[in-house]
Order: sequence, then structure tokens, then C-alpha cells
Amino acid sequence: MTTATEPIVDLAAAEAQGLTAEEFADLCHILGRDPNHTELGIASALWSEHCSYKSSKAYLREFPTQGPHVLQGPGENAGVVEVGDGWVAVFKMESHNHPSYIEPYQGAATGVGGILRDIFTMGARPIALMNALRFGSIDAPRMKHLVDGVVRGIGDYGNCMGVPTIGGETDFHPSFNGNILVNAFALGVARRDAILRARASGPGNPILYVGSRTGRDGIHGATMASESFDADSEEKLPTVQVGDPFTEKILLEACLQALKTGAVVALQDMGAAGLTSSSFEMASRGRTGLVLDLDRVPRREPGLTPWEIMLSESQERMVLVAQRGKEEVLHRVFERWGLEVETIGEVTATGRAVIRDEGKVVADLPIRPLTDGAPVYRRPVAEPEDLEERQASPEVPDPGDVGKALQRMLDTPELGSKAWIWRQYDHTVRTNTVRGPGGDAAVVALKGTPLGIAMTCDVNPVYCALDPRSGGMQAVAESVRNLACVGAEPLGVSDCLNFGNPENPEVSWQFRESVRGISQACRELGVPVISGNVSFYNETDGVSIHPTPAISMAGVLPDLSTIPRTGFVNAKDRVVLLGEDRGEHGGSAYLRLLHGIEQGRPPLVDLAAEARLARLLRFLAFEGLLVSAHDVSTGGLAVALAEAAFETGLGAKLKLPVDPVGFFSESQGRVVSSVAPGDVQRVLQEASDAGVPAVDVGAVGGDSLALTLDGAKAKVAVEDLHQVWRTALPRALEI
Repeated sequence: MTTATEPIVDLAAAEAQGLTAEEFADLCHILGRDPNHTELGIASALWSEHCSYKSSKAYLREFPTQGPHVLQGPGENAGVVEVGDGWVAVFKMESHNHPSYIEPYQGAATGVGGILRDIFTMGARPIALMNALRFGSIDAPRMKHLVDGVVRGIGDYGNCMGVPTIGGETDFHPSFNGNILVNAFALGVARRDAILRARASGPGNPILYVGSRTGRDGIHGATMASESFDADSEEKLPTVQVGDPFTEKILLEACLQALKTGAVVALQDMGAAGLTSSSFEMASRGRTGLVLDLDRVPRREPGLTPWEIMLSESQERMVLVAQRGKEEVLHRVFERWGLEVETIGEVTATGRAVIRDEGKVVADLPIRPLTDGAPVYRRPVAEPEDLEERQASPEVPDPGDVGKALQRMLDTPELGSKAWIWRQYDHTVRTNTVRGPGGDAAVVALKGTPLGIAMTCDVNPVYCALDPRSGGMQAVAESVRNLACVGAEPLGVSDCLNFGNPENPEVSWQFRESVRGISQACRELGVPVISGNVSFYNETDGVSIHPTPAISMAGVLPDLSTIPRTGFVNAKDRVVLLGEDRGEHGGSAYLRLLHGIEQGRPPLVDLAAEARLARLLRFLAFEGLLVSAHDVSTGGLAVALAEAAFETGLGAKLKLPVDPVGFFSESQGRVVSSVAPGDVQRVLQEASDAGVPAVDVGAVGGDSLALTLDGAKAKVAVEDLHQVWRTALPRALEI
């Protein structure tokens, strides 16, 4: 029973904190009474879209989550897969979109900090970061400021932590003018027997608070992330957290040391909804209850109310359950690292959360009805009224001078080099990095073993806007293909599903179709979804972003000595095209960037063909038969060949089985490879045996791409292409 010191609230107060009238009625029914102010804040945070997944959970259940390598699927801080030699990889992708739009530096920085904590709470040491960034048009209001702030925030936090940022992707499109996307990925490694799950157990076990003090930053950040933006959104700056990577570095080392003592029962990051979500989720997973004494919570400012303490999202804080009688061992560990540590409560067997402040009970709530029993909606769905018009086959203009058309495409922020971004990230710290940013997939060595771990991140929002099911399938297929280009077998997916307002039937339809496309591709390509995140309400003044279900994927390499390069390496090597072109231009970069046309059906995704191609690439790489491999994706064969030439500056003399228009086709399931002359016949035979179309189209050499197409010839200097490509983004940013 709560005390009269906490005022009882009404429907108006509930709606102000994001609950609907129906949800408020359900809450009152669960409690058997009206909630007070603190209880309402706790419930509204737990039932926010960001924490409860109430508009997505019904569809997320369709994902395949099991596989021979999976040790932990969705439901924990991060997913876990076996890599080999007793090692596991722990990885997760999360969004920090709304905070990054409001305050780009801190929003992006704390996104990195949060995803790192998700990894080391599982007992794994983070060894790699990636990010997937979506910005609007460079000349849109605030966009250059947003790009600068996000990139600096990511770089500063990761660099200070000593964790390399080794890959990712960056895209520019007008649909993100009012809502940028900042998706952060982290991967860590641990011994198989060292994994810890965040499940509070053992009534009487003490609950410890570790790390930075609690302030008012980030309060109700989870609720803010569950709302659309409008013209006044910048006023939400107080809901953006402030990060301190130096404290987090100490917290990382202290937590990993504490786990080695065997005295930790459960460990959880105080992320979205702060102490509320961390404590309630741990107790829910463990089927236990808890008592918290807020008087013992370290604070960095006076006058914090129970509501503020429970909902603060101050960074670099952890809550853990210790074995009773061993809490002093943990106190000594954290104090040795200079961190504040306080015992703030204990686990109970009641299934309830009892929160005390100044000796009085300020909240008394059942836990599982507020976590596992959160509302689940299957929102109304409707195809967009203009879908048929969007998918109508576009007229594809002839490019004329192929070389000039390619040069114009490369001279855009969308297709230009992203080196200006990733050079601000330290991608070699810890000396594990074998392949860093700029290729199809990044690779880190698993020291002490012959193994490597490869990572990639992919999605094409334009494809998803035109056909979300096909776009979801394509994102998975391209990720598998990218891993295969370095010889890696995929182990699992972590997704970050970025969409508009799910209460809009068209957005809900986009989400359902994307999830079903991802599910189908994951099943047929044998890659389970082991973790992920949903970010809804990415819209401003009713205008939604393009659906962007980002797919991050990790895989294992059996041998680091035979990884193909991304581009051409040796003069006289033969260039072999793998896969089949079907002359597909729906949603292509060629139409969009050169002709302002965003229309048509995206390229067909043939999952059986993708599986055959991936198996072939992995075999050829393992056998040392590929000098280089680079997948054909955005911009088609034209951009793939240019990027292959940029690696060393070597060109090629090629006779290609496409016409000038087909040179820019984005048909899927294709790879540009280079092969030593003596290995060409074997590669062609292996491809034939595998059922993969393959053709030898010419030789590497010279300083130009000399192309014979069906009906045209073109010759363009590699350096001319490289000059516009490498300077396109800095020039657009005017730096």
C-alpha cells in the first residue's frame, strides 16, 4: 500500500506520460486501485513502445531464432553464438535516433555507450563496433550540423573506450531530412562458460548500484523515443543523456573483473528507463520480486524525486544482483577501480517491486504484469494508396557517355567515399582488425586461434519503400553475400528496424511486410535472428522516413590467411563475373541520382541463387582461389567495378555482357571477382558445378577502365573517377 505522500493520478496525467485511456484502465485493474505519480511513471516507461515492443511483438515472433550455433537468442541484453575453440560472439544492434536528432553529439555518443554496456553485461569483452547512419539531403536544415555531431560523437566515445569502429554504412536520402537514423552495433567475445544472463534470483540476495551518480539527464527518454517529432522537438533536449566514456571504460574493466569473482548473480545496464527497466526486467526474467531503497541511490544533485530517480537515464550505471554474503567482495572490486557502489535493495520472492524513499513506500507494483503482460497490439494495416503507381516500371534513359554517367554518380554523397567519416574512428586499436572500413565486410582476428569474425551491415531504404517485403529479403541476402566475399559463414543476425508511426496503417503494413521478408530470407539462408531493436515513430509532422530495417550480421572465418581483397591487386589477373544480370532498375541509384526517378519494383531476390553463390564464394576463398571479391549492389556493375579499381588504382580491360543501360542495373546475387590466370578454368568449373553463372570478362591492368559493352565502348581513367569519389562527401559538407 502506498502512502499519501505520493499523489494519486488521473487519466489526464496518464495521457501526458504516453498511456492511452485503455492502458490506464488496464493499469488500474492490475493494481486494483489508481496509481500514484511514481507508479504511473514506472508503468508508462515499461509500457512505452521503446521498452515494451507493443506494436511489433506480434510480428517479431515470426523470426527464426534457433540454429546450431545459437546459445542465446532474443530476450537478453544481447544474442550469443558459438564461434569455435570454446569461444562465443556476443552482439547486438540498437537505435539512438531521436536523441541524435535533438542533440547529435551526445545522442550518438551515448548510443555507442549503451550498446557497449549491453555486451559486457553478458560477460563478454567488446572488440568491435559498427554503425549504420542515415542522413537527409546535405542541404536540408541542420543536416551538416547533424552529420558533424553524430560522427564526432561516435568517434569520441568509441576511441576513448579503446574499442575499434571497423565497419558500417552511411546513406543520404531526403526521407531522413526530419529524422536521421543512428544505429549502433557492438560485438564482444567470451569463453563459452563465462556468459552471464540478467536474471535476478535468490531471495535475500542484495541488489547493488555501480557507476556514475544519478541526475536528471535522460528522464523519460524511453517515452520520448516512443513519440513522433514536431516543430517543437528540439525543446526535448533534457531527455537526451550525457555520456562519459572514461567512466565507462573503468566500468567495463571493473565489471569484467567482478564477474571473475563468481559473486555476481545478474548484471544489467541502466539504459532506457534507467533503474526502472533494469530492475524490473531482471526480476521478471528471474520470476522474483525486489525491494529498492532510493535513499541509498548515489545522486549528483539534490532534490531528486522518486519519479526522477526511477526514470533517469544518466549514463554509465549498472545494477547487479550479488550472492548474499559476497557483496563485500564486489564492493572491494568496484572501489578499487574508483567507482561508487551502494547496496540499494534485495531480491524477494513476492513477484512485486516495492520502492521506498525517506522510509516510506512510494511504489508497490506487481512486476510480471508490467513486463511480460505489457500491451500487445496488432495494428491495422493497409497498402499505400499509391503503391501501384510507385511500383510501375519506369522508363530508363540511355546514359549516353557511360564514363561521365558513372563519374556523376560517384560525385554524390550517397555513392562517394565515406573515408572522411571512418577516418575519425580508430579502427585498429587492440590490433585485432584484419579488415577495417571500406570493404564488403569487416574482419577481426580471434587471438589465440586461427579463426576470424566477420561483420557487415546492410539495407536499402529505397527498395524497402517500394516493396518492403522484397527490401527486407534483399538486406539479409546482401549481408550473407558480403560475408561470403571475405569467406565467412554467417552465424546470426541482429536487426534494427526503423519505421515511422505504427498507428499509421501504411507504416504498420511496411513493418509487417519487412519482417516477413527478413524472416523468409533468414530461414532459407539459414541465419537466425538472435537479437535486435525496433525504433518506431521516426516521423516529423506526419512525414515518415523510408522503412529502414537494418540488418547486421556476424560470421566466422576458418582461416584468416586466404581472405580475398575487395578490389583488384595484380595486373594480368582475370576478372570473373559471378551471378546473372536481369537488367533491373527499379529503385536504382542510376535512376534516382541522375534522373530524379524513384520508382519500380526492386530487383528480384532469388534466395536459392544467393545461397549457391555464397557457398561457392566461401569454398573459393578457403581454397585460396580468389584474389578479390566485391559484391554488386547500389549503382550496379558500374559502381562495383569502379570501387574494385580504387583499391590499388589498377584498371581493367573488359568485355561485359550488358548494354550501357544494363551497366547500371542492380540485379542481385552478383559479385565481381579477380582470379590468378592459372586458376581461371578451375574457378569457372567450380562455379558451373555449383550452379552459379560465371564468365571471364577480361584482365586487370592499366590505369583506366576500358569497357566494351553491348553496343558501346567506354574508357575512363581510374584516377579521374577516384578524385571525384574520394572528395564528393567533403565537398558536399563544405569542409
